Amino acid sequence: MTDPRDQKPDNQMAGIHWNLDRSLSYGQYLQLDKVLGAQKPLSGQHDEMLFIVIHQASELWLKLCLHELAATRAQIRADDLEPAFKMLSRVARAQAQMIQSWDVLGTMTPADYMRFRDSLGQSSGFQSWQYRLLEFMLGNKDAKLIDVHSSDPPNHALLGRELATPSLYDETLKLLARRGFAIPRERIERDWTKSYEAHPEVEAAWLAIYRDSNAHWDLYELAEKLVDLEYRLQQWRFAHLKTVERIIGFKRGTGGSTGVGYLEHVLKRGFFPELISLRTSI
Repeated sequence: MTDPRDQKPDNQMAGIHWNLDRSLSYGQYLQLDKVLGAQKPLSGQHDEMLFIVIHQASELWLKLCLHELAATRAQIRADDLEPAFKMLSRVARAQAQMIQSWDVLGTMTPADYMRFRDSLGQSSGFQSWQYRLLEFMLGNKDAKLIDVHSSDPPNHALLGRELATPSLYDETLKLLARRGFAIPRERIERDWTKSYEAHPEVEAAWLAIYRDSNAHWDLYELAEKLVDLEYRLQQWRFAHLKTVERIIGFKRGTGGSTGVGYLEHVLKRGFFPELISLRTSI
């Protein structure tokens, strides 16, 4: 019997794949010249490289999270939840990496940071358009927050479009309504530029799902995936707060924010309120 590993593929197709393999290197495929050439410390201080790498890596993880969450929202809109579960699980793993990154940054002492802080000028994580896009996508919307991006027209426009688009949770509530749950019309036909506000009838719908999870298993699983998403984002926010507190104390942020005070305020903002409040009633 012929070993299938010895069978030769179609010569034409094999030639195509061979040419691709021969012409494209690992570094070319990943564009490592651009990625590894993007770290340009300005101060000459040793720890600035750590600061840059951590924040650049976080932006790459954010890019992946946005990619997965945009696809998740589309799957929910199409009432095709199985692929969405895998995407949300991937986001959770990416979030774990982002949370862990604060531990690495926390190896930098206040004195280390102050040696190059002036080199940052007015740059600040508050100016991360990807993080703002993530917040908008999850439902934490505030039109004033895109003003900081006015000097970046393409991303300013992108944020404006997302501001006016139903969030991940909005699409989830629309799905519940399509499935026959009594979701108030004002919660699924509203001004999408505003943050979502909790409603007792929405909590009642989720309670019905949780109390008979076998009958509504996919919605129950979706709910728990969303809770996990919020939980990990809050962990990331908290780790951010404590890292900033550890390194600069209660100084103002480089971009003019109140630093720890702003981060404490943000920590109080949730995304899927009824999925948290219903736990008191179960």
